[in-house]
Amino acid sequence: MSTNVKSSSSKDDLAWSEVGQLGLRYARIPLALLLVEAFYWFLTQPSDTLAPIQVTEAWIWNEITNLLYSDGEYVASTLSTHNGWMTRIDFYHPKFPGNYDTVGLYVSDECAGVHEMIFLSTLVAMTEGVPQRIKIRSILVMCSIVYVLNIMRLVMFYPIARNDCVANPNQAECLGGMWEFHTAVYEWGFLLVLVTMWVLWFWRVGGPARTLDASSAGDEKWRLKFRQSWSKTQFLLIAGAVLLMVFAVQNVTSNEEAMSAKETLEFCYFSELVTSECGQAQNRWDDAIGYAWSLSALGIVVLGATSFVIQRPDENGKWPVKESKVTPKETAAKQEPTSRHSSKKSGSWKKNKSTEEE
Repeated sequence: MSTNVKSSSSKDDLAWSEVGQLGLRYARIPLALLLVEAFYWFLTQPSDTLAPIQVTEAWIWNEITNLLYSDGEYVASTLSTHNGWMTRIDFYHPKFPGNYDTVGLYVSDECAGVHEMIFLSTLVAMTEGVPQRIKIRSILVMCSIVYVLNIMRLVMFYPIARNDCVANPNQAECLGGMWEFHTAVYEWGFLLVLVTMWVLWFWRVGGPARTLDASSAGDEKWRLKFRQSWSKTQFLLIAGAVLLMVFAVQNVTSNEEAMSAKETLEFCYFSELVTSECGQAQNRWDDAIGYAWSLSALGIVVLGATSFVIQRPDENGKWPVKESKVTPKETAAKQEPTSRHSSKKSGSWKKNKSTEEE
């Protein structure tokens, strides 16, 4: 007895076109992060771009440091100006190196924690299947947590420096531990915290199930989605936007006049000089940044308007789904009868009967 085995392909196998579509679908997250990084880089090129946030964090940092570490003999820190803003913190302790027993720091735009907030907000905003109102609430809560964590990071600088300098007094090397802590947190510590926060949030809101059932609208009235179908015009717009951003980057990285002005400004900041030459350099650098901002902002707007679309659910509460393309051959094959008995007979009954009997 022989057994015939028929091989058939599984219906669950993905075609290469579907794999490509899934790749584009999930590639929107790193693409959005790259756009956010470009936006933040341009945002922080001018000096003290985030000055209001920097000032509030410096004030809170100074108050908490004095509250925790001051004693009757000396205050732990004082608040003063840096580039015209109250963002400078001076630590005091008899064992600190130098003639004045002080260590000067300031809250820069990079230390304000806004970079981390934007990064985390982008991850939350690009997560599929989660209602918009939950995303907005989650972003507000997470940004508040990041703000508090950043203040805690700043407050840790004083006890680390004080303990190391008490063990090795009046030596510049005693500040190494504080800088190592700053570098470790800045390079990978915050990144680990942010990714962990997003993963915990993703599981807490039922992210896996929501992502698998992203076609269900729920109570949402709209959502922002990465474009699924592209035309030649849209590709040209994307290329033009990228070209604008390249010109913007070139204007602040390769322009000789702008780079010369930046070097002069860095020397003025380091030496705390206030001269006419420093003012002219500031104006030239601000002009270069303004030109780059105009080009990059236009490019980012074009990229966003071209790459994303606003979707609304239909009357049944379902989100629009991209329809699979069916070729004319496949349509004709579906319409052809599969059996002789299922075909409709034409002509007279006698003629058909005689033909079947032959």
